[in-house]
Parts: sequence; C-alpha cells; structure tokens
Amino acid sequence: MFSSLRLAAVAFVSLALSSTVLGLAIPTKRAQVCNGHADLCERGYGNVTFLGAHDSFAFSGNPFALARDQEVDIKAQLKLGVRMLQAQAHMNKKELHFCHTTCGLFDGGSVEKYLQIVKSFLVKNPNEVLTLILTNPEKVSIPNVWKPIFDKAGVSELAYVPPKPIMSRDDWPTLGQMIEANKRLVVFVDHGAEQASNPTANFILPQFQMVWEDTFDPTNAKFPCKVDRTSGPLAPAQQLNLINHNLNVNILPIGHGILLPDRIQSPRTNGAKSILRHAAHCAPFVQDRNPNFVMLDFVNVGQGMDAVNRLNGISAH
Repeated sequence: MFSSLRLAAVAFVSLALSSTVLGLAIPTKRAQVCNGHADLCERGYGNVTFLGAHDSFAFSGNPFALARDQEVDIKAQLKLGVRMLQAQAHMNKKELHFCHTTCGLFDGGSVEKYLQIVKSFLVKNPNEVLTLILTNPEKVSIPNVWKPIFDKAGVSELAYVPPKPIMSRDDWPTLGQMIEANKRLVVFVDHGAEQASNPTANFILPQFQMVWEDTFDPTNAKFPCKVDRTSGPLAPAQQLNLINHNLNVNILPIGHGILLPDRIQSPRTNGAKSILRHAAHCAPFVQDRNPNFVMLDFVNVGQGMDAVNRLNGISAH
C-alpha cells in the first residue's frame, strides 16, 4: 500500500513539474483525441503539421473578386480541417480590421468579429488546437490595441503562454497537454510582438523569432525552397517552419508586376503530390522534418488535408 501511494505521489509531482516547465496548469483529465486523431495527442506541437489558410478573411464566391484568396468563409475553412489561420491587419477608421494590402482593396471586417468566430470554434471543439499567424505591417501596438481586442473577444484565456520568450521547435508541449490545460490557441504576430513590454500580452508571440517562412508570394509552380523570412536568434532547424504553398500569377510583368492568386492552377497546386514535393524541398533546412504549417489559397480545392495527414503519418480511413 505504502509503495503504491509513494509511486502515485511521485507520478503526481512529476506531472506537476513538467506542466509547470511547459507553462501549463495541472490537467484534470487526459485528452483521448487531439485535432481529430488519437495519434497526435502525444505529439509535440512543434512536431505536427497543420493545414493553413492564407488570408483566411479574404473569402468570396465571386470569381471576379480578384483580391480574394479563399472561396469559403472561416467556419467552412475550419470544417475542412484548417488549423492555422493567417490574416493581415490594418487600421480602418480607428478600428483594427483584417484587410488584403489595403482596406480599400478587400476589407474582411473587424479583428474582434473575426476572433469571436475563433472563440466559438474553440468552445464548440474542446479537443482542437488552433494557430493564428497575423501580419501587422503598420506595427499597431500589441499591448494597447491588439491585446484589448483579444480580451474583448474572449480568446485571451484560451491562448497558450510559453514559459520562456523564445521557444525552439522541441520546447513546445504536446497537443494533449495543451488541450488538457485548455490553452489551445497559439498566436504569432510578425511585427511588434518582440517589443511588447506589457507582460499581460505575453501570449502574442513574435513570429519570425520562432517561425521561418520560405519564399513569399511564389510564382514558381515547382516551389523551390529557401529560408526567406526569419529574424533569429534560433537557427532555422530549431524554429517552426511554414511553407507558402500558394501559387500566384503575374498579370502585369512590368516592374514589380501585379500578382494574383492562381485559381486556375489551384487543383494542381493544392494536390497532395505538389504539397509533398514542396515539403521535401524544405526538409533539408529542418533536419529532414516536415513543415509545421502548409499555407494554401483556396483550401476548399484539392487535397490539402490529405497531404497534411500524410505528413503527420496518419493513414486515410
């Protein structure tokens, strides 16, 4: 009896210590299914591939809406298996909106309303981990503007706060641990988060210190890979990585040109063969590991989820 009690006590203390190190509370129950698969529960967040939607807010069923990057709305994207939502923010009449380049070109509405959709999804799907990768080109204040919007939308309490400012790929907790602690939202912002002095905004993480990207706005359908955007201090092999698998076509090949998402080629671009080839091109930069995020335009087209399942080693049922 004494031995059993002692072993139980040791196990509890070990769990408490590991949870504290990872920045998580002690769980009350263990997750059985994580992001749709039991096999992913014991997988570290940094060792999982997630399907991503490029400019997730820029959706339209109108083929003449040239600034769109998606055909279906955010709820439909999430239903298709998207677990990384990317969006670009701009100030619009003193309110932060998600817009494509400018709000005059494509205004996806307020960041607060967008985050309310995210909150609804997370509440209805308690065994899902979701990532936001947000662009902040105007360097809008993280503690003074971004953080209050997250608070008002009610998602701050679900956001994961790392135990240290910069997490390497292998530092992250497992999906199961994140789900058990109900810290299931990971938030990266490209500019401004590295300078956030307000400790209450510590869930808004500096993207390029922890996530590198390959070529942005690619026009080569073969998707060659190089480390294109990162700010260190971690080496690329230690960071998470995102592949920009969203093909563009240059409709005005003069000067910088005008790039548009290539909807015509999207069935081929979003095919499993093309995605897996792109992932293989980037593997040498991350010690032959798979990408963490596969970002697509038109996620409703092709075999994006099938490719991601293969990268995660999950067979089709």
